[in-house]
Amino acid sequence: DYGHMYSRIQEAKSTRDVDILFLGSSLSYRGFDPRIFRSYGFETFNLGSSAQTPLQTRVLLKRYLDSLNPKLVVYEVFPGPFTSDGIESSLDIIANDDIDFELFKMAVSQKHIKVMNALIFGIYRDWFNRDKDYKEDITKNGDTYVDGGYVQQKMEYFKKATYGKDKYGFNEKQLEVFENIIGSFKEKKIPYVLVQAPITRSKYDSFINNSEYDEFMKSHGTYYNFNDIVEMDDTLNFYDSHHLNQNGVDCFDERLIELLDENGIIKSES
Repeated sequence: DYGHMYSRIQEAKSTRDVDILFLGSSLSYRGFDPRIFRSYGFETFNLGSSAQTPLQTRVLLKRYLDSLNPKLVVYEVFPGPFTSDGIESSLDIIANDDIDFELFKMAVSQKHIKVMNALIFGIYRDWFNRDKDYKEDITKNGDTYVDGGYVQQKMEYFKKATYGKDKYGFNEKQLEVFENIIGSFKEKKIPYVLVQAPITRSKYDSFINNSEYDEFMKSHGTYYNFNDIVEMDDTLNFYDSHHLNQNGVDCFDERLIELLDENGIIKSES
């Protein structure tokens, strides 16, 4: 119903041999704009999905990694999905992609009535080809789908807010699957970078175990926490507490390209 996952999946099926593949939650598909990367000579695709946890990332990679054949993977690793049971993201993918064995296996392993209900209905729709005439609107509810998997939200500005102290409680299963994903990149010799996209400073500072999470990510590869790299304004660069507006996306992507170029990970044309 949101996030344009159906459009993204349909495009993924026909996309081949990209320079950069983006993974992660809505911070990925609302944060990495293919138009900006294309202006530097890079063809990209964003395989992010709403609330995507490692459980769903693994399923999507098993289905699309070989055909997308990226020269580099940029994996957006916002801490939130690592604390989740993954139910929301499972429902999103089941509703918008074909049901195969990996998706079936993931759904059954979650042992959740909503996921099982969606799975049964998804199998029915697949078998009877109920979605053959469906076409998702390019623009809906203020979101516009951009070729390459990106979703641009209409320009809005966040009103500053304050938050009490909080702590991320990580899901051990998600951490285990994440390590499995990283192992698969190494096995296939696919270069990858772990990126935490910026959220509002007030929200970020409310969590007391950010440094613990940073150390975990650093132990798994090249990692950039953009909450410490770029200076964003909570009101000018965000439309809610977690998502950049287009002003923020422009700043974030330009700085990411610059950083990857400086460190010899990619070579831009400008």
